[in-house]
Amino acid sequence: MRIDDERIENAVRHTEILRLPKQSLATFGTTNIGYYMVTRPVYDEITEESSETVIREGRVIAERPRIVTPYYMSQLEGFSGDARRYLNTLIQNYGADAPGLFYTYRNEPGKLTIVTEELKAVLDRLNSEIDRRGDPLITIIKGQDELWDVSLMRFIYEITSISMQNNLSQLMSRGLLDVDKGGVPMDARLRIEELFTRLAGGRINPGELKDELERWNLFEEYQDRFFSIMRRR
Repeated sequence: MRIDDERIENAVRHTEILRLPKQSLATFGTTNIGYYMVTRPVYDEITEESSETVIREGRVIAERPRIVTPYYMSQLEGFSGDARRYLNTLIQNYGADAPGLFYTYRNEPGKLTIVTEELKAVLDRLNSEIDRRGDPLITIIKGQDELWDVSLMRFIYEITSISMQNNLSQLMSRGLLDVDKGGVPMDARLRIEELFTRLAGGRINPGELKDELERWNLFEEYQDRFFSIMRRR
């Protein structure tokens, strides 16, 4: 194990999610979660006691979970050779058209504050503020200062795990997990229709729709409609 791996593993092990959001990730919309990341200052982590606490505020934006297949994922760029071998294993074990959920997130860091308060006092104050606001989409995470973004990723993993079963159940109840003869989930067909509408209205770049069609191996099926819109633009 490399030293970097050991540091990351140690950061994950010492991450504590002290307050989870009261709502899970939305199935059919974007979820905007505010977070407080509390840490001891990196220069003070070697001491036994500290009277300072670092508070990072920000937001994690979770986009609507999308239904994908191993074949679709294999068409995405940016995967290493090891990741692609894993995708090939999924295809062999479950088939190229087995549907699954794909979550995407965006981190929007906010302000950073260092306060001369013990951690417990900071946590009591933050919890009181959140209770007073009544915001159901706030989390408090205790992490390590130098690798605080690793602690944030640990939270993202946790909230995804909590939300997945409910998301799957809602998608299944609407038939969106059903796969057609071409191996394309109903949810993907609806997304393609949405992209066509947005392209016709000039709200997206043509390449966005073209890339989506090619990832599903559907460009030939939709090309006449695609070029018809392009000729009118």
